[in-house]
Amino acid sequence: MKNYLRILQNVLDNGINKDDRTKTGVRSLFGEKMRFDLNKGFPLLSTKRIYIKGVLAELLWFISGETNLEHLHKNNCHIWDEWADEKGDLGPIYGQQWRNWQGAQDKYDQLAILMENLVKNPNSRRHILNAWNLDDLPDESLSPQENVENKKMALAPCHLLAQFYVINNRLSCQMYARSQDFFLGTPFNIASYAFLTHMIAHQLGLEVAELIWIGGDVHLYNNHISQVKKQLGRTPKALLPTLTFNRKPDNLFSYKVDDFIINNYSPEPAIKADIAI
Repeated sequence: MKNYLRILQNVLDNGINKDDRTKTGVRSLFGEKMRFDLNKGFPLLSTKRIYIKGVLAELLWFISGETNLEHLHKNNCHIWDEWADEKGDLGPIYGQQWRNWQGAQDKYDQLAILMENLVKNPNSRRHILNAWNLDDLPDESLSPQENVENKKMALAPCHLLAQFYVINNRLSCQMYARSQDFFLGTPFNIASYAFLTHMIAHQLGLEVAELIWIGGDVHLYNNHISQVKKQLGRTPKALLPTLTFNRKPDNLFSYKVDDFIINNYSPEPAIKADIAI
């Protein structure tokens, strides 16, 4: 994860101060890229502990198509609480876009289509998972809860596009994030898309290849600076952990948190920081 730490240092040292939607203030750079060879290990930070069950709970929640907090809370995951309405609803966020995209004339289960097309036509250049649905984007002048009341997303998708690529029986994923809270959000997103890539490969009998992360507005919030410096003062472990599966479910939509085993993960302690709402 030295590539992550390199960008973290670069944003800290060279980021431009700017205002943001949350009124917290950030140091920001535009257009960063990281590549992770998934055969060399699972991309989890060792300079602070990543809440693996939280990453998995959120990913499986997206995959299920759900947009209410009930499933997350069953797994003791509360990362979306601040944006939900009093019923726990978040509007048509990732889960709905991935599994129930509302088109002009039809509805689309993007994940089911993706899995089908990876089998039928692995050489296609259209293996896309997209969350940026213009009809459902929130009004930034309204609160998340007001947007949910208006049947819009509580929060616009940050990681909005992924493309999958098969070559020599090996699966890669390139994901694009328009906006990245680089201290809190990015490590979570990297792990999430690495899990998703492994899951798809596991189901289709493919090997994994690369995860490629591309960030648009890559920023550090001003109230995270001391935590960033603390993390950069730590030494990363030489080897990455590895992922194994307890079982092979019948399909992509039947995985449970306990199906994933991360081996040899011994990170430094977690570093707490407030989420900018």
